[in-house]
Amino acid sequence: MGLEAVINGGLSFAAVLILMVLNVPIGIAMLVVGFTGFAMISGFDPAIFVLGTAPFDAVSKYTLSVLPLFVLMGNLANSSNLSRNLYDAAYAIVGHYKGGLAMSTVGACAGFGMICGSSIATAATMSQMAGPEMRRHGYSDALISGSIASGGTLGIIIPPSVILVIYAYLTEQSVQELFFAALVPGIIAVLLYMIAIRVYLLIYPSQGGY
Repeated sequence: MGLEAVINGGLSFAAVLILMVLNVPIGIAMLVVGFTGFAMISGFDPAIFVLGTAPFDAVSKYTLSVLPLFVLMGNLANSSNLSRNLYDAAYAIVGHYKGGLAMSTVGACAGFGMICGSSIATAATMSQMAGPEMRRHGYSDALISGSIASGGTLGIIIPPSVILVIYAYLTEQSVQELFFAALVPGIIAVLLYMIAIRVYLLIYPSQGGY
């Protein structure tokens, strides 16, 4: 890498930051700087060609067609009250233990993550449903936020997962094999989260409500 390339990269990075400071959206800022830099290096006509073909190539991959279906499935699950049913099912299994609501939250997060494949959607859904329920039973805010935040991470671990699909596309790996590879770690994570809640409440029993 020559000195000229380093200077050009630094100037481009600085230009993006300046545009962001001027409240230009990040995507637009990167587009303007990238197009300008490519045009200065390769010419205006090649830059126009790349501008017309690169966005289409990025969104027309068959592998990525599953991502909108994850969004649809998450909306259907939310509209059908499936998240509440998952929460009730998890509570029926571990609810009789101390901290059962927190452990149920983790279990429901795992189940909902299998549907929507997104950690953000999982955490947002469970915070609206499990948060008020645990607060009503006297759980501490630390345990409420901790169980929801940790359980939300299961959305990208438990297959099927949006991140695994994108990773398989970028690395040209088998989506099916990645799903199988993530299944066991996801189950182990669920069990360890529940054990961590149980151990925490053995040390601080007052944090688990009444």
